Amino acid sequence: MPSNERHRISDLDTLKAISHPLRLKLYRALHIKRTATASQLADQVDEAVSLVSYHLRKLADHGLIEPAEGQGTDGRERWWQPSARGLTYSEADFGDAPETAAVYAAAGRMSFDQHVELYRAHQDSRHTWDAEWRGASWSSENLLRLTAGELADLSREMGALIDRYQEAGNARDAAGDTEGRESVALHTYGFPFRP
Repeated sequence: MPSNERHRISDLDTLKAISHPLRLKLYRALHIKRTATASQLADQVDEAVSLVSYHLRKLADHGLIEPAEGQGTDGRERWWQPSARGLTYSEADFGDAPETAAVYAAAGRMSFDQHVELYRAHQDSRHTWDAEWRGASWSSENLLRLTAGELADLSREMGALIDRYQEAGNARDAAGDTEGRESVALHTYGFPFRP
């Protein structure tokens, strides 16, 4: 059964494992579906089932996903699920040596590139969504003047707000209330910069 906590990645091997572009796509797809087989995920990411199975096993080797018990009827296909509610990793765990800092930076760039790809796909297809969904979607940029402590507080408060919505949505899904529900991507970043 998946943990209700986020999986904090703090070792280099696990960060390298999730930093593979296909593995991150598979993790995200599985997180959205909650449970799936390699065949189902292969269709979603347009890759061969054997390749997807290999990468799913690598994610499982690092504890990022796990077998989903009680799924399927014939026992021939393995069902997978995320092992936790989400992933998190912090520079505090990877900034102590050039190699670990480089892997951390590469993982962040790759994740960001996939965020951009997802947002571009939304922009290209936004006309296919009804007016209610188009009106509910947003994009904003806020340029603030904060201290490091204030930025950390903002991050915690936003995380708590997102958790509240996620938990409420999961409870409604579990109760069978799926009418009008769609997967929603919410990417937020908070970082210092100098103009």
